[in-house]
Amino acid sequence: MRAIERMDELFAIDAQARDEKMDHAARHALRQQQAPPLLDQIRDHVRAMNGNALPQSAAGKACSYTLALWKRLTCFLDHPELELSNNLAENSMRPVATGRKNWIHIGSQQAEPRVAAILSVIESCRRMKIPVRDYLADILPGLANTSIQRLAKLTPTAWAADHQ
Repeated sequence: MRAIERMDELFAIDAQARDEKMDHAARHALRQQQAPPLLDQIRDHVRAMNGNALPQSAAGKACSYTLALWKRLTCFLDHPELELSNNLAENSMRPVATGRKNWIHIGSQQAEPRVAAILSVIESCRRMKIPVRDYLADILPGLANTSIQRLAKLTPTAWAADHQ
């Protein structure tokens, strides 16, 4: 048994839930039914490896770390809203990390929160499958003359609701 294969099976459970557009309750039921035996096999494999590895070796440290955090690693079983992986968040931040070096020339302390706000809006549009260009073309003209009370109506969520 290879732990990687069992982890692939865990990801397949969540992929099935996404493909079938399951709500949280259905995803929770699917996970409760299929994931525990896989997790037991993974934990058994890690324990066996830990028994055979030197404690200060990379494998020994990895096994000890995994076993020490086991409850945290398996909390997705109790919380169906949690993703099995943070890859989605990591991948959405990658352009920001890459671009950080390119933005050094901005040189203003006020630039950081502004760039963060702009990227947040763009990423929200992407996640909601809103065409960023259409959204910006609609809200930017006249934005400077918009009262602060109306700004909530210009968020990607509100804009999408008005443009369905």
